[in-house]
Amino acid sequence: MPELPRSLTVIAGEIRRDWSTAKSGVYFGAVPYLQAMFDLDTIDDKYIEDSARSIVRYFLANANTWRGETARRVKKELKGMVA
Repeated sequence: MPELPRSLTVIAGEIRRDWSTAKSGVYFGAVPYLQAMFDLDTIDDKYIEDSARSIVRYFLANANTWRGETARRVKKELKGMVA
């Protein structure tokens, strides 16, 4: 049985916990998209007029400074959701 995708809210929490511990903190360009992800459950949801897919894509485009094993794993997970 395939594993169900995690909710975007749960993923956003993991991102904030991991990225906030980095020396630089969460990159300012990613903050609005990360915040929006806290209000989303599935990749098919909407945030105001934006689709969850576009929010995740914008987040990924602004998450270049988030690095490490957790970042690689979560980015891969998010990319799989929008593919």
